[in-house]
Amino acid sequence: MPSAQLEREVGTVAGGCFWCLEAVYDQVRGVESVESGYMGGVVDNPSYEAVCSGRTGHAEAVRITFDPQVISYGELLEIFFLIHDPTTRNRQGNDIGTQYRSAIFYHTPVQCQIADTLIKKLEEEQLYPAPIVTEVVPAAQWYEAEAYHQEYFARNPLQGYCQFVVGPKVAKFRQKFTSRLKV
Repeated sequence: MPSAQLEREVGTVAGGCFWCLEAVYDQVRGVESVESGYMGGVVDNPSYEAVCSGRTGHAEAVRITFDPQVISYGELLEIFFLIHDPTTRNRQGNDIGTQYRSAIFYHTPVQCQIADTLIKKLEEEQLYPAPIVTEVVPAAQWYEAEAYHQEYFARNPLQGYCQFVVGPKVAKFRQKFTSRLKV
């Protein structure tokens, strides 16, 4: 008898530079792959330079393939809200532009409901000093970023941006979600 096909899900989020998101999600138990790329724009096959111009409408995003038997979509979103500021429109720290917006690109109606419910809960708990501005929108065409963006933090841990921006986000995740770390 053939073995049952393992169920995998895909989640796509944007919250500033994709290097930060990818570096964190690469360490999450139950996450099988993370790709950096672009979503939510109006230009086919955008380049990094075009996305950075702010004229394509794309966000720097990560596409996460995960095992829902190990980690839920809701838990992935809890990590997302910890590692970026969901209250700043079109920016994360010194990274400014629509490509750095906070967005959840849902792939199913259930993912949309989970995202909306979590945002409502976070706003009720008043964990942030300002309202959450994260967009919750349907997933659009995915464009994988150039090869040099993939696994950027893992390959360039001593690069300045990695040390001062990516590294602290990874450390924050590792401190808060110790039980979620890959072994």
